[in-house]
Amino acid sequence: MYALVEIKGKQYKLEKGSVLKVDKLEGDAGSDVEFDSVLMTSDEAGVNVGAPYVKNAKVTATIEDHTKGDKIFIIKYKRRKGYRRKQGHRQQYSVITVKDIVST
Repeated sequence: MYALVEIKGKQYKLEKGSVLKVDKLEGDAGSDVEFDSVLMTSDEAGVNVGAPYVKNAKVTATIEDHTKGDKIFIIKYKRRKGYRRKQGHRQQYSVITVKDIVST
């Protein structure tokens, strides 16, 4: 069984027991989170597609850790003008483990 879930504006395919890196979520490591914006579920009985969300469907997950991604450098340059700018960024992520997918 798997589900397509919208988390912070992005869509993810989740299965029970899968580990996933998503944009940083509110909550401490070890706490449970629940996602009720399920777009689609699939199991042995068939496929349920929501309009836009599947009713009475939710995904329960545990926040394992909060991490940062690789550093990205943004460089701006204009030739012959003496204009140079350098900026860095590290995206913050949460690592979650899917505990259960419920659809009725």
